[in-house]
Amino acid sequence: MGTPRWAARIRRSDGEIVGSGILLSPDRVLTCAHVVREGEPVTAEFVGAEGVDVPSVTAHVIDGMYKPEELDADLDPIGDVALLSLDTPRPADEAVQLHRLSSPGRPVRMYGFPEAHNGGIWLPATVLGGCGRDGQVQLTPLGPGLLASPGFSGGGVVDTETGEVVGMVLSKSEARHGSGFTFMSPAETIVQHLEDVADWTTGLEAVDVRLRSGASDADEALLDTLFAERLATWFRDDGRQVKISLVPDGDSARAATLRRAITLADRELRTWASTRRASLDPPGTVPSAGGHDLAVVADGLTAAEAADLIANRLGLWKPPDAPAIDRIRAAKATLTLVVVGVDKAAEPDRLLDLLALLRTRGSRLLLVFGEAGAHFRRAQSELVIEPTQRQHDALVALLDEITGPLASALRQRMAAVHSDTAKRALSALVRAYAIQQELAGTHGFVAGLGQNHDLGVFGESAARSADRIRSAIGTHDELVARRDELRGRLAAYGDLYQAEADHEDLDMADRYLAAHQLLQARPCDVPAAEAAVLHYIRSVEEPDASPAQEGEPPR
Repeated sequence: MGTPRWAARIRRSDGEIVGSGILLSPDRVLTCAHVVREGEPVTAEFVGAEGVDVPSVTAHVIDGMYKPEELDADLDPIGDVALLSLDTPRPADEAVQLHRLSSPGRPVRMYGFPEAHNGGIWLPATVLGGCGRDGQVQLTPLGPGLLASPGFSGGGVVDTETGEVVGMVLSKSEARHGSGFTFMSPAETIVQHLEDVADWTTGLEAVDVRLRSGASDADEALLDTLFAERLATWFRDDGRQVKISLVPDGDSARAATLRRAITLADRELRTWASTRRASLDPPGTVPSAGGHDLAVVADGLTAAEAADLIANRLGLWKPPDAPAIDRIRAAKATLTLVVVGVDKAAEPDRLLDLLALLRTRGSRLLLVFGEAGAHFRRAQSELVIEPTQRQHDALVALLDEITGPLASALRQRMAAVHSDTAKRALSALVRAYAIQQELAGTHGFVAGLGQNHDLGVFGESAARSADRIRSAIGTHDELVARRDELRGRLAAYGDLYQAEADHEDLDMADRYLAAHQLLQARPCDVPAAEAAVLHYIRSVEEPDASPAQEGEPPR
């Protein structure tokens, strides 16, 4: 966690610190394009170098290695990467390589040089997921005040578990998307924009070379538009965890369409040259960049070999002597996996066992078969039909609980006491009723097809509704308990006053009656009742208080 030797502090000619950089080789530094200007030299300072003095080296942008930030058709940012050449090389052991790694949900830390921390600091974050067409990744800070500020631009993002540099911070001075997040360009996206960076990038490439779209795949006749639309929809996450497709031998159009979708969904391979007619692609057929984390060909592959590829992509290297499948079973990490030719694997049944484990752990799977044989039917049954039916049954049970016991409990508490949480809870209840009616309107759910894309969305919405209603019930229960406590205190102080009073006091009687009526009201406004009770209690405890004092709000 000390200052990394590869971290470069970028300073312009006027002395202003404008960002960070990553030393990839003795004479190459990676940074954000908005940190530097083409043709203008900057100074790269290596604060983590050995010795007392901080080495300062003049650097400039390499011709052709500058990709400024632009906005795509969706107004999402793309690019913002640059590669610098150092006039004086640094020691080779100070450099670091980028690493390809499946990163969703992983803890990371980033290093930069923000204002007031010119010596550099680390900030922790969690990878939230991809965003936009460029394959950029959204990072969530672990707490308030931990959002990367402009001095982090161009800094390295380190995977906490493996220690590998997996990307570069894209933070800018102006807030993006309402702030609250930091953005990272992962290794694959950087290589897509700056091909030279591939020389300093390690890790398993996401796509098997046999699944990469070639020049011949650009033929219009080889595009199965409907299949392309379904693939693009799944890669954009349509709510289905598992998709099973058939690509029979000899179906060149379907095979080319599959290769095209896999290629376009990869951050590193997704370039304008990937299709050679990107602007002419039919609407809805282009998947999101980063739509998958790994795409493999299963032909002749054993289950152990497949597990090794998956564990490698997930960074599950420890313990090294444990079988890869055991490391996968023990890990929390998930990925979006494409397996082509499942039925042609060396061990199809054992491979399906591995895929079932991944599904159970939360991974998304696109499984491609050559024929609708026994293994295809097993995959449909075990990975789609049965889990979908269980998901449906669990959703129905949750909705029954929400609209039955939880709704009844909420109504009882709302009749007893007033709470500001009631309105949101009622909205959640209405949403649950709507989902229940939607499911009932299907006239018998056909789980066998496994095509109900809405189950995942419905399930998440129903779970949020249940949590909100349970929370509201808990809040109401606390208020009911407080109301009952106030009733007891009012009765006790009423008895105390009657025992000690030597004459009738109409003001005291009015105060008691006001508090009593507020406590008996349905629903009870507990804060208002509490104020009235405390006012009466104070009057009993301080009978000699002046009128001005008595008129003060009770404390």
